[in-house]
Amino acid sequence: MAAAPGEGSSDVRSRVLAARERQHARGWLNAQLPAALLREHCTLDAAGRQLVADAIDRGGMSARAVHRALRVARTISDLTGERDVGAMRLAEALQYRAYEARQKLAG
Repeated sequence: MAAAPGEGSSDVRSRVLAARERQHARGWLNAQLPAALLREHCTLDAAGRQLVADAIDRGGMSARAVHRALRVARTISDLTGERDVGAMRLAEALQYRAYEARQKLAG
């Protein structure tokens, strides 16, 4: 039960404000990013494209669900200061989406 101390509130606030500034610089908040612009702002490498294909083929995700996961991955990348959306960030976002789906089924 003893956890290491986490990041301070002021540090988190700074990261969130910087991420929001990146989004404003792109002209869209990630949550409002139109599907047509996802490819431009969420460019994936081969590993990321394979993750998307697996999420659709094996996980049964719809295009809309994949788009939501891409927006989340873009936000995670913004929070970590990364220019590109890497496979690791996309995998993290897909896990959040899967967890959310399981919670809806359980609830």
